[in-house]
Amino acid sequence: MLLHDTALIYGRYLRQSLRSRFALLFGVLTPLLYLLFFGPLLTGLPLGGGGSSWQVLVPGLLLQLGLFGALFSGFMIIIEKGQGVVERMRVTPVSRLALLLGRVLRDTTVFLFQAVLLVLAALVMGLRAPLAGILVGFGFVALLTVALASLSYAVAMKVATPQQFGPLINAVSMPSMLLSGLMLPMSLAPAWLDVLSHFVPFRYLVDAVRDAYIGEYTGAHMLYGVLVAVGFAALSVTAGTRVFRTAGA
Repeated sequence: MLLHDTALIYGRYLRQSLRSRFALLFGVLTPLLYLLFFGPLLTGLPLGGGGSSWQVLVPGLLLQLGLFGALFSGFMIIIEKGQGVVERMRVTPVSRLALLLGRVLRDTTVFLFQAVLLVLAALVMGLRAPLAGILVGFGFVALLTVALASLSYAVAMKVATPQQFGPLINAVSMPSMLLSGLMLPMSLAPAWLDVLSHFVPFRYLVDAVRDAYIGEYTGAHMLYGVLVAVGFAALSVTAGTRVFRTAGA
C-alpha cells in the first residue's frame, strides 16, 4: 500500500510539474548563468585540487541546484494548506509517509532532469569527466534533494505563511552555500574557515562529487560523502514523516 499510495501522490504532483514546462527550465537558469559567466573566469586558475576548473565548478553547481531548489519546495505546501488540499489528503487512509515521499520523489525527478541539462551544457563548454563520475554526481543530487525537500515540507507544515517560511529558509541556505565550498574549494580558504566548513554537512557531498568527477571513487571524501548523504536523507525523511503525522493542516 505504501508503494501504491506513493505512486498516486507522485503521479499527481509530477503531472502538475509537467504542465508547467517553463518552471522546469527556469529552475536551472541560475546554475546555467554561473556556468556561462563565472566558469570561464576560472579557466586555468589553480583551484587547489585535481582536475580542471570545470571539474571543480560543475559539481558545486549541481549541488547548488539541489540545495536551493529543494529547500524552497515547501512553499507549495503552504499554499495547499491555505486551500484545504492538505487537510483533505490527511483525512484519507493514504499513508502519511506516502504523502511526503510522493512530493519528495517528484522534486527529485525534477531536479535530476535539471541536473542533466546542466551537465550537458557544461560538456559543451569544456567539461570532461568520466561517465561513472557524472552518474555518481546525479546520485548525490538525488539524496540531497530527498533530504532537503523532506525538511522543507516539514518546516512548511509548521509555519502559517510564506512570509515566515522564506526568511527562515534563507537563513539556512546562504550560510550553507558559502561554507560548503559550492563555488570554490574550501582548501583555498583561510584555515579557520576551512575548519568551520567541516561542520556543514554539504561540504562532504561537494568533496565527494568533485572526487567522482576526476575518477576517484574510493577515497575518504567519497566514503564520508556517502555516509553523510545517506544518513542525512534517512533522518530528514523520518522527521518529515513525523511532522506529517502530527501537524495540523
